[in-house]
Amino acid sequence: MADITASTQETLQQWSEREQLAEQMVPLIGSLYRNNNVVTSIYGRSLVHESVVDILKAHRFARQVDEAILPVEDSFAILQAMSELNLGAGSVDLARMVNKFRENGGDVKDFVRNELSDIVEKNGEGLGESTDVVLYGFGRIGRLLARILLDGAGGGTKLRLRAMVVRRNSDDDIHKRASMLRRDSVHGAFNGTIEVDDEANTITANGTKIQVIYASNPAEIDYTEYGINNAIVIDNTGVWRDEEGLGQHLQAKGTSKVILTAPGKGNLKNIVYGVNTDDITAEDTILSAASCTTNAITPVLKVINDEYGIHHGHVETVHAYTNDQNLIDNFHKGSRRGRAAALNMVLTETGAATAVAKALPELSGKLSGNAIRVPTPNVSMAILNLQLDGETSKDEINARLRQESLTGDLNKQIDYIYSHDAVSTDFVGSDRAGVVDGLATIVNEGSNGGSNLILYVWYDNEFGYSTQVVRAVEKMAGENVPVFPKSQVAASAKA
Repeated sequence: MADITASTQETLQQWSEREQLAEQMVPLIGSLYRNNNVVTSIYGRSLVHESVVDILKAHRFARQVDEAILPVEDSFAILQAMSELNLGAGSVDLARMVNKFRENGGDVKDFVRNELSDIVEKNGEGLGESTDVVLYGFGRIGRLLARILLDGAGGGTKLRLRAMVVRRNSDDDIHKRASMLRRDSVHGAFNGTIEVDDEANTITANGTKIQVIYASNPAEIDYTEYGINNAIVIDNTGVWRDEEGLGQHLQAKGTSKVILTAPGKGNLKNIVYGVNTDDITAEDTILSAASCTTNAITPVLKVINDEYGIHHGHVETVHAYTNDQNLIDNFHKGSRRGRAAALNMVLTETGAATAVAKALPELSGKLSGNAIRVPTPNVSMAILNLQLDGETSKDEINARLRQESLTGDLNKQIDYIYSHDAVSTDFVGSDRAGVVDGLATIVNEGSNGGSNLILYVWYDNEFGYSTQVVRAVEKMAGENVPVFPKSQVAASAKA
C-alpha cells in the first residue's frame, strides 16, 4: 500500500514539474509570436495561443513520431535560448530542434544561435508589409475565416482583416453580425472580446477594427475610403463563380486579388493548398479554393496515386446538411434538397470527384462521385472506393498515410486516427483538410491485378476547409517565412 501511495505521489510530482515548465513556456511562445513573428510548433502542432495542458498534450503527441514523449525541459531550453536572440519571422518546430541538438550535442545556446542564424537579430522582420483582407459575405465560412484571421492578428502572419461586406437585413444588423461572430452553436464562443460602434459601422474584435460595409454591387465599393488598399477579397457568398462575375471585385477601388470559397467554373485555377500550391503565381488575380470535400480528399488521393496508381474510383460523401437546404419540406430548385434537412438523408450530387482533376490532372476522368446529406450540422465523411494499379495491404496503406500525417509534405492537410469509438463530433474544430480513419480501411484483391482500396476520411467541412482557405490567401499575399530546423521541408512545418 505504501509503495502504491509513493508511486501516486511521484507521478503527481512529475506532472506538476512538467506543468510548471509549460507555464513558463506560455509567455515565451506569446512574446516570440507577437514581437518577432515566430510561430513555434511540435511536429506541425502550433503552440501559439495554446493552454498549459494543450502544450503538454503536444509534447505527448511527439511519441507518435519519436516513440517517446518529448521532454518539456528539452523544448523549454530551446525556447529560452530563442527568446534571447531577437529573432525575425520564422516557423520553428521545437521537437525537430531538440532532435537535431541531440545529434549535434554541445551548448544549447550556441546550437540555437547557429541553427537560426538567418533570422538572428532581425527584430520580427521577414513578413513584409501587411496585406489587407476583406470578407465578402459573412455566413458560416465567412465567420470562421474571421475567427482564424483574428486569431493570427497578433503576429506570425501578414494578413490583416480590415472589412466585411454584407447586405443590411435589419436596423440592428451590425449587432446581429457581432452576435453571430460571438456565439456559434457548433464551434462555441468566440475566444475574446467584441465591441460594436454604431456610428462608425465597425466591429472591434480582440483589438482588430473590422469595417462593416453594406453593399450589393461589389464593383461600386470604394475600399480606399476606409484606408484599405490592395486588398485580397475572400468571396464566401458563392454568388459568382466564374472569372467574369468575380472580376467585379477587381473593379472596386482598393482591391488587387480575389479568392472564391467554392469550386470555380471555366478556366479558374482551383487550389487545394498543399497539393497544387505552386500553381499560385504572383500574376494570379482570381483563384478558387475549391470545395471542402475536394480539399478533404485530394491530398489523400495524391498520396495513394503517387504510391500505387489509381486506375479508377468512386467517391461517396456523407455530408452534413448546409444552409442551402430547407429546414422543413419546401420549394427548392434542387428537388431532393427541398426536403426537410434535419429529418432525412438526402441523396444529391457533388462535383468534388471531377473537381479533383483541376488540382490533380493525372486523375482526370478516373473518378465518379455522389453525396448523401445527413441530419448533422457539421463534420462530413468521404468514402473513397479505389481500384489501384499496384498491390497493397491494410497495414501498408495505414502505415503510409499515418506517416504522411506526421512527417510528410502533406501533414498539414492529412491527419490520421485509429480509434474504436471515434464519431463525427470528435472532429469538430480539426484544422486538417481530412482525417483518415485507419480502423475502417478495407483492402481487397482487385479485378485488374491490383488492389481494391476503401478509405474513410472525416473532415470538418467548415473549420478544416476555412483553414485551407487562409493558407491559400497567405500564399497569394506572398507570405513565405523560413522554416527551422533548416533540414526540414518548409511545407510540412508551416503552422
